[in-house]
Amino acid sequence: MNQAFLALGSNICPEENLPQAVRLLEESGRIIGRSSVWQSKPVGDTDQDDFLNAAVLLETEWDVSEICLKVIPEIEHELHRVRDPLNKNGPRTIDIDLVLFNREQLRFEHRIIPDPEIPERVFLAVPLAELAPQYCVPGLERDLAHIADELQAVNGGLLIRRHDVVL
Repeated sequence: MNQAFLALGSNICPEENLPQAVRLLEESGRIIGRSSVWQSKPVGDTDQDDFLNAAVLLETEWDVSEICLKVIPEIEHELHRVRDPLNKNGPRTIDIDLVLFNREQLRFEHRIIPDPEIPERVFLAVPLAELAPQYCVPGLERDLAHIADELQAVNGGLLIRRHDVVL
């Protein structure tokens, strides 16, 4: 079985779309970890609602290509994800990214795994660290807890735990 760490984000009806995305992911394997839901300011296009972010750990038989080409696009389609080719940071009902896979370093189409933004984005590192704090990120040789702690020290107030939204 493979372990796929997936990052989820939404700023269009996120209280509904994040839990629904997790329910749909369960059809592709077994969710063995769910982070808290975190609120953060948008990146890039700042003239939009805040995002809610989370992460799940999916145990699955699917490989990287099946997750990236089948599972994720089908869920994003079902939740009416619209991609604006002129604004990759625009509002969205759901955004799902495969950010870690087992303990592998790989490239698949436009994806680099581990996601190179993990040590840069507090809204990505903190939920992942909740799932597997001791997971040593391949290529970085630092664990997720250490990365999340460093980012929170620098970006303290930029992330708010949302206890009212449960995956």
